[in-house]
Amino acid sequence: MSVKVIEKEEIKVVGLPWTGTYGEAKTLPSLFNKMEERLEEVACLTNEPVVIAPFHSRETEFTYYVTKPVQKIEDVPEGMVGFTIPRKNYVVTTHKGRLEEVENTYHQLFTWMKEYGYEQDHHALGLEIFKEEHKQQNVSGDLHFEIYLPVRSYKE
Repeated sequence: MSVKVIEKEEIKVVGLPWTGTYGEAKTLPSLFNKMEERLEEVACLTNEPVVIAPFHSRETEFTYYVTKPVQKIEDVPEGMVGFTIPRKNYVVTTHKGRLEEVENTYHQLFTWMKEYGYEQDHHALGLEIFKEEHKQQNVSGDLHFEIYLPVRSYKE
């Protein structure tokens, strides 16, 4: 597994929120479909060919957003949210495979972080970034997306 550490600039996004238990996460693909159906409602979209899925993890549940990057947050459609993801340092890897294998990719990333002295920033949003170029294979269930976990510190 290839992992790198990067600083990502601030991103403004607008999209649909979802909160549920980890067991309910299998319903998330429908959120991507709903976002695609409502895309024309979002003002000030950038040309960046990605879907950004920020998330907050908690012990028993998590909040997940399916969003598109925007130039500015303006006229947020009903039922959607708009917010700014601040500039942050992340450890990054790519998940390639089935939905059932995503948890394993995260475990490998957590192991890497521990081995190299990185501490996750649990107060910041994690990100999953889905590129347009992989859309068809993602729809078919052969997932291909980047995982960004926010890091608080680096231990020498």
